Amino acid sequence: MTEDTAVRAAGLGFSYGDRAALRDVSFEVRRGTVHGFLGPNGSGKSTLFKLLSTLVPLQQGSVSMLGLDLGRQAAAIRARIGVVFQSPAVDKKLTVRENLHYGGLLLGLSGKDLGARIDKMLAAANLADRARDRVEELSGGLRRRVEIAKCMLGEPDLVLLDEASTGLDPAARRDMWAVLKSQPGLTVLFTTHLMDEAAEADQLLLLDAGAIVAAGRPKDLMREVGGQVLDIEATDADALARDIQQAFGTAGSSSAVVEGTLRIEGERVHELVPKVMERFGERVQRLQLGHPSLQDVFLKKTGKRFIVTAPEPAPKKGRRRRS
Repeated sequence: MTEDTAVRAAGLGFSYGDRAALRDVSFEVRRGTVHGFLGPNGSGKSTLFKLLSTLVPLQQGSVSMLGLDLGRQAAAIRARIGVVFQSPAVDKKLTVRENLHYGGLLLGLSGKDLGARIDKMLAAANLADRARDRVEELSGGLRRRVEIAKCMLGEPDLVLLDEASTGLDPAARRDMWAVLKSQPGLTVLFTTHLMDEAAEADQLLLLDAGAIVAAGRPKDLMREVGGQVLDIEATDADALARDIQQAFGTAGSSSAVVEGTLRIEGERVHELVPKVMERFGERVQRLQLGHPSLQDVFLKKTGKRFIVTAPEPAPKKGRRRRS
């Protein structure tokens, strides 16, 4: 493991009874980068997060984090990482500053050092003017920034986030990432099922059924799919695929029927649109032309669509939140 490597995982496997949650997962994360783990429900990303955050012990394979062995030095790793969970980990009845104060005490901080770190993180998270507000009065985006600030009190070298932006609007999500990216040299590992968030990672690992199906820079992964993607829904997509092939050929493109939808990929697929509509328009129910997305990467690698069952939102309290 070189000094530039923050995390190296090799041959990770993990099972819950007879069900395999991870299958031979290996990857490396460079220091100071943002590394994403993208996958639908049951892909294994939550289990991977639990392993890296030392919540569950290794079963199979090895992990080195910050030059330390996860199997033998979990306590030492714990002292150098910060963790933000999907579920809130702040006390709503306490003020913003009180949450950070008690969080710092749990880290062994006290006195002037703790006070200085709290002030520093309140400023970094743009929360200084909210320090005396109760957390229950804040919006979801502000609460998440409180959690990020608390996580950063220990000045970690590496931060792990598990679906941390779930439920946040785009503006709040940008604010959360702005706080993280403002910390020089910080390595960030995050799990997500949000395509737009995953696309912002420096490196991305795409998981399905516990295995890696794609890895690399998001732009490179999308470029592999092709220049354009044409989706055509029809009453009989298989028959339409054969007829289009016979009528126009598919030179420079590839096609497949996936879950009842004909997909054609290639650099000049847009040229097919008027031809298809003129010749087979009465059979077309829906036609969509676009550039490849991470959805398309997942579909190409697995042969199925990326489907996420979102958790139900928590019931809202009667107290009005401040935005």
